Amino acid sequence: MEAIKNLLFRMADDELIYGHRMSEWTGMGPIIEEDIAFSSMAQDKIGHAWANYNLLNREFNLANADSLAFFRKETEMFNCQFAELPDEGYDSAIIRHFLFNHAEYLRYEMLESSSFAPLAQLAKKIKGELKYHVLHADTWLPRLGNGTEESHARMQTALNEWFSPALGIFEASEFEPQLISEKVFDGEKILQEKWLE
Repeated sequence: MEAIKNLLFRMADDELIYGHRMSEWTGMGPIIEEDIAFSSMAQDKIGHAWANYNLLNREFNLANADSLAFFRKETEMFNCQFAELPDEGYDSAIIRHFLFNHAEYLRYEMLESSSFAPLAQLAKKIKGELKYHVLHADTWLPRLGNGTEESHARMQTALNEWFSPALGIFEASEFEPQLISEKVFDGEKILQEKWLE
């Protein structure tokens, strides 16, 4: 039980914090279409966090989603540092968006076969929404990376800066062996391998 709760908190906190980071682009995007896109995806992220917090509330009799999201101390949060670091520009935001959403899509794809049925059901729904986030990232990464000499250099620099912190997404918890043995989740190592591919 503690293993599943920890996994749900880690996923929910990542989504909540990263959703807030994405929302910082509202009114700041390079074009209005991107303002709308990032705002919409930020809303999705916070919605995914809310769904995971609700699962914690419903299945483990914890506090309601709002309390879990907003009334814990920062030392009680389980998000990876990658989710909370600030963007330094739109090149940085797109690279982080690409790295994070590919990881999340693969995570939820793996969780579709979780032995914990409520999580498997939720994973199917969230994965369906994440495919649009991945599509957005997959559209903008080559568009900016193959644009001008300057845009290519900026995207490469952003990738160089974000790649190492992105590996923190896959940090295993103390509950990893239990999650794997009980077939709740195949583990961070397998997720990272799929992501690197």
